Amino acid sequence: MNNVNVIGAGLAGCEAAFYLAERGIKVTLYEMKPTKKSPAHKSDLFAELVCSNSLKAARIESAAGLLKEEMRRLGSICLESADKFAVPAGGALAVERNGFSEYITQKIKSHPNIEIKYEIVEKIPTDGVTIIATGPLTDDALAEDIRKTLGSEYLNFFDAAAPIVSGDSIDMNSAFYQSRYDKGEGDDYINCPLNKAEYEAFHSALISAERAPLKDFEGDVTVYEGCMPIEILASRGTDAIRFGPMKPVGLTDPNTGHRPWAVLQLRKENCEGSMYNLVGFQTNLKFGEQKRVFSMIPALKDAEFMRYGVMHRNSFINSPQLLSKNLSLKTNPNVFFAGQLSGVEGYMESAASGILAAINVFAYLSGKNPLILPTTTMLGAIVNYITDPHTKKFQPMGANFGLLPPLETRIRDKKERYGLLAKRGLENFEKTVKEWIF
Repeated sequence: MNNVNVIGAGLAGCEAAFYLAERGIKVTLYEMKPTKKSPAHKSDLFAELVCSNSLKAARIESAAGLLKEEMRRLGSICLESADKFAVPAGGALAVERNGFSEYITQKIKSHPNIEIKYEIVEKIPTDGVTIIATGPLTDDALAEDIRKTLGSEYLNFFDAAAPIVSGDSIDMNSAFYQSRYDKGEGDDYINCPLNKAEYEAFHSALISAERAPLKDFEGDVTVYEGCMPIEILASRGTDAIRFGPMKPVGLTDPNTGHRPWAVLQLRKENCEGSMYNLVGFQTNLKFGEQKRVFSMIPALKDAEFMRYGVMHRNSFINSPQLLSKNLSLKTNPNVFFAGQLSGVEGYMESAASGILAAINVFAYLSGKNPLILPTTTMLGAIVNYITDPHTKKFQPMGANFGLLPPLETRIRDKKERYGLLAKRGLENFEKTVKEWIF
């Protein structure tokens, strides 16, 4: 069979390359690291997690959990690694990010059907079939070639990552262990409470702190709601973050016996608990300002910052107008898109699109029909959304039950409704995949 080019060794690219290689397809995987890194990338490893180490909810009765279960049934290498390097995170699946990426990197590097080329791709290859999975930080030269090839404007927004602090620098006299509503293990999260006066002082400092300049673009900047910088959210009102990432519901401070006024939650970055991520605190503040402002939270007064938050460019194509249901270009069936560049939002959504793109490349090379999952499945619903030509003012979309068609019978109880949606989705997923397999 023909050689397949996969551009980008992120989550989507690794899933695509591995799926095809496992089925005997020769893959050339292009990766610009370590020759060049984007502002958000720090590691030379493949499948780097540049933002949070959480892969969202684990339970199948959630949108994120249903997507992950579908991926497992498609042989996801990312979930194989995630299960090996999971760290406690309540009801979420979170991973030790270096172990997670190292495992995938070695799997890819050692595969006999994958040739890795460490180079910057400046133009879409014209030989064979290509999967473009360069992510939201696509290098400028290739981004420009894609723009010219598609004849369509890119849509751009900015994305942000949260800081990470050293576990032993957290003042546990001013913090406590508890998962919200006591879900998961008791030590999954460290909670940093603030009383009303502390919160108001913190909020005032946060909204007036100096932000880092955004040099990637000139003109207006659109910030994606799913990864909103904490200082921008805080500027929407005094209680905006107290009803958002700092909401205290489901938590009780053992020092007072009462629910705090506001809470910052810290989530483990690794199994040892030596590093913690500031949950929901994506930021574009200058590094010195991050240290000053976030140290106003009592439990972080002496915090050692292992990584400061950063804000970086995210790019995605106008996929509803450009992509077919199999994730190939309408104007060129030899070019497929996957990952966040295709308009999906989130780690697992990106990885899942990489698997599906690879499945449909395999079908294309084999002269078979593509795998089009029904919209009752989570992956099928996501792909349907990003390829629906009727979509106007397109924005990236992650897994959520709002994408699925409703049940025939209205169920008021949300937990029951989600359970039935997941059950229906998996049944239809199994039926469709079984009928498609050849």
